Amino acid sequence: MAKLPGFKAYDIRGKVPEELNTDLAYKIGYNYVKYLNAKKIIIGHDIRKSSESLSESLTNGINDASCDVINIGLCGTEMIYFGTSFLKADGGIMITASHNPPEYNGMKFVKKNSVPVGYNSGLNEIEKLITENISIKISAKKGSVKNLDLMKDFIHNLNQFYDVKKIKALKVVVNAGNGCAGLALNKLESILPIKMIKIFNEPDSDFPNGVPNPLLPECRSHTIKAVKKHNADLGVAWDGDYDRCFFFDENGDFIEGYYIVGLLAKSILKNNPGENIVHDPRLTWNTLDITKDNNGNAIQSISGHALIKEKMREVNAIYGGEMSAHHYFRDNAYSDSGMIPFLLILQLISEENKTLSDLVGGMIEKYPCSGEINSTINNPKEKLEEIAKKYSGGKRDRSDGLSVEYAAWRFNLRISNTEPIIRLNVESKGDILLVEEKTEELLKIIRN
Repeated sequence: MAKLPGFKAYDIRGKVPEELNTDLAYKIGYNYVKYLNAKKIIIGHDIRKSSESLSESLTNGINDASCDVINIGLCGTEMIYFGTSFLKADGGIMITASHNPPEYNGMKFVKKNSVPVGYNSGLNEIEKLITENISIKISAKKGSVKNLDLMKDFIHNLNQFYDVKKIKALKVVVNAGNGCAGLALNKLESILPIKMIKIFNEPDSDFPNGVPNPLLPECRSHTIKAVKKHNADLGVAWDGDYDRCFFFDENGDFIEGYYIVGLLAKSILKNNPGENIVHDPRLTWNTLDITKDNNGNAIQSISGHALIKEKMREVNAIYGGEMSAHHYFRDNAYSDSGMIPFLLILQLISEENKTLSDLVGGMIEKYPCSGEINSTINNPKEKLEEIAKKYSGGKRDRSDGLSVEYAAWRFNLRISNTEPIIRLNVESKGDILLVEEKTEELLKIIRN
């Protein structure tokens, strides 16, 4: 079977129009209906210049397969997750390339009950239908199109996750990065007692202030400066389709997503003892400690949203967290959200009457980490095996890349699904100098 370049492990993503275009979007829409035997599909899109034309072609393909479309327009990915379950649709498609450069676009897929569809759970079948040139037979009875504003229902659904009465009048820098988060923030502003200091709040397909990807250090400076300038209690920044949010403390310091996982696990277990918490294998010690100390059960999953959600359903986990700032909630159709963590952290800071730096300071001191470091190399598989041989003395786990654990430190190496990149994470038990030493040691081997 021919491989289409835009079809990835968890979604479709590629340059427009070389790898993703209106012709392909039409075929995807038509064949997604056939794959699901769907009668109703919800679609939405991000702010990118190509999104509306892709949405129109996708709609035409769905309609020509005799399936109705509910189009919620410009939105965040989590609105598709919410809407698919809320509207009892057979499937949902979000047109987005998240944090990729402007020339990219893509699609994320779910089926009934917002169960994710990845390459090994359906996208491969759709790719096969397209590449084998199965003839498209336009149905005599075309599907309908209904445009629907779902924002009010989406915001209302968030109420179950937090108590607005417990949030204090905090001063918060919110950076939507000219993506889609500003639309939701505008609605929340009239509900929350906080003072929002908005930067880059208006959706803008040109991304005049850079592509919204706060995971990259170079994309954090505007939020840091705004926190310091306004003497804010914290800063929060979102990626383009706001399924991830990133936190900055009152000093403007970026907080690694790893420690936010621990903070959310602690917060959720406080009212839900005995529940299961799912985590990824990249950085683990802090999450394991926090979960155990708060009467929860930590369960490891392979990284990636489709696999985390699958594991959460399997063990009925109340929460799942990845150090990459994806946070998943059982009562949110097991889906990731960029708004729920924002609301939960606001409430936690208010209830504990502590700064964000106070809340995470003990975790950072106890388990310092390197943060994820990416290296582009020609031979990632060979390099991983070379390192596996060199560090053969530690306790090893090959379930997701290579994890090696010693008494005082551990590391995880993973290869990207889509690029010749190897990703390194290192952590220790209370020794930042050891983290720095071992990170440098491993990077020398990786990049040599």
